[in-house]
Amino acid sequence: MSDNRDFPKTDAKKQVHRHPTILRVSSVLVAGVLSMLMITTVVPPIIADQSDRAVVNAPITLLTAPIDGEIESMSANPGRTVSAGESLARISNTRLDRGILITIEQKIADAREKLEATKAKKTSDRDYVKSLDSEIANQAEQFKAQFQSQIAELRARVAESESLSGEKRALVERQSDMVSRNAASMDMLRPTKEQYSATLHKSDAERAKLNQKTSQLAALEKGIYVGDDLVTIGNLIQKRRDIDLDARRMEIEEKELSAVLPTQQFVVDSEIRRLRALAAAEVKVPTRGKILSIGVAPGRHVTAGDTVASLVDCDKRFVVAIFSYRQGQSMKVGTLVRVDGASFGSGIVTAVLPKTSDKLDERFAIPFPQTERRELYAMISPDAKTDDVFF
Repeated sequence: MSDNRDFPKTDAKKQVHRHPTILRVSSVLVAGVLSMLMITTVVPPIIADQSDRAVVNAPITLLTAPIDGEIESMSANPGRTVSAGESLARISNTRLDRGILITIEQKIADAREKLEATKAKKTSDRDYVKSLDSEIANQAEQFKAQFQSQIAELRARVAESESLSGEKRALVERQSDMVSRNAASMDMLRPTKEQYSATLHKSDAERAKLNQKTSQLAALEKGIYVGDDLVTIGNLIQKRRDIDLDARRMEIEEKELSAVLPTQQFVVDSEIRRLRALAAAEVKVPTRGKILSIGVAPGRHVTAGDTVASLVDCDKRFVVAIFSYRQGQSMKVGTLVRVDGASFGSGIVTAVLPKTSDKLDERFAIPFPQTERRELYAMISPDAKTDDVFF
């Protein structure tokens, strides 16, 4: 039984020639892949570590109004170069609130008036004390003279009483002797004894008065005023003490007011200086630079803190360049780089920023270029060195 099906026939020569072709194509493909790998490995570090997406930038300084008021004049225009300390604008404010100054001045005026009244009262009290001292001294001298005369009179009376008592005592002794000899009766002796006793009591009374006046005189000489005779001078002494205490109180009050016045005057002077500073002010340039923009015009009202102008400091210029994150590994702070197309040929990387913001852009004259995914900023400042390294 024969099989009539057709089977494919193989050409041995064609199959032999096909194998070298496949090997050559495979070799070329492998070589191409290896070449591409080598190119992507070696070439990027040579080509990619440079960037043409860069701008020259510089920081700006906002010149703000120090006070509220109206712009009187402007002395600069955009593009003008100004020096440090130069006046850019003048602001005046005629609507100042002087209520605080008026209140403080009223207080200090009241304090001065009270101080003058206190000084006058103290002087008056001192003068009154002096007049009282004089009156007390005069009355004391009068009382001394009066007491001395009274003492002399009392001493005479005491002496007289002692003489009378001696006389009566002698009479009593004589009559007693006569009674003892029955020459006289007791009726005659009894009145004589009574008279003798009376003279003794009178003598004691006069002596007591004498001692009292002597004590008063001694106390008066020591500045002690006792007795009914010295009531008036005692009242003067009490009044003198009260006036003297009032004068001392006025002196203390004067010292207190004198100490307060300089403090209040310092507050007034400070308030006057504050109002003067708020009444007029100048917007001065803090550093040398170029006026970038003017935000106000003469006659416009501004509030403290409003931006009057912006100043760009070209001496602090720098380059902002965009690199990829992989390139950023080589762009470390302090790296020396070469800069083409700028006024300086080389620079130093001062900062590497992953991104920026509107608030950051406001600090510089030109907004940072827009980055794409996995890119960063390199900030490069001018360098005085001549060695250039290309990135």
